[in-house]
Amino acid sequence: MSDSILSFVEVNPSQPHSAVVIWLHGLGDSGNGFAPIVPELKMPESLPVRFVFPHAPVRPITVNNNMEMRAWYDITSMDFNHRADRVGVEESAKQVEQLIDTEIANGTPAERIVLAGFSQGGVIALHLGTRINKKIAGIMALSTYMCEPETLTSEASNVNKETPILVAHGQQDNVVPVFMGNAAFKVLEENGYPVTWQDYPMQHSVCLEEINHISAWLQARFS
Repeated sequence: MSDSILSFVEVNPSQPHSAVVIWLHGLGDSGNGFAPIVPELKMPESLPVRFVFPHAPVRPITVNNNMEMRAWYDITSMDFNHRADRVGVEESAKQVEQLIDTEIANGTPAERIVLAGFSQGGVIALHLGTRINKKIAGIMALSTYMCEPETLTSEASNVNKETPILVAHGQQDNVVPVFMGNAAFKVLEENGYPVTWQDYPMQHSVCLEEINHISAWLQARFS
């Protein structure tokens, strides 16, 4: 599966782009789910950013009675410590890295690429962003958690140790409890990353305040 190229939805600015955001959706969603957020970010015209929203592969999900849906990895247990299937996480991380490589080959340097993800997509963004051997502009982890946080110290690449990371979460999240997002933030902080924590009075979703914050954070990364 990891050899197949991910299909995606793209939202391009009206002029040639100078930066790229690769944004990964959550379980059961698709690249179409977050594409409508782009106009709401109100990115300035002076900063033309291309947004790429890949579709996760369709796979059976153990905890959902093996129902097939778009997912970056299987969820075999609701146990917080073993929720993410490591093999699936690594497969998806490889596929997303191929997308990054394609953007680089098409003329956008890695330093102008932000890796973002919501929920399951955020797990991949954190996993890949801390291990990839290319210096990227930033990592955005929304309403998510970390796969096997205890492995970060030994597996992290030094390349992105100075890369800003935004970890944001809803205080009333009943899908991924806020403590899981905060635990990921703390692990990143303990490992010396320049990481920011933000929470909002919302559930497992995105709110206007968060969208405004994301826009400001992206503009700071790309300015």
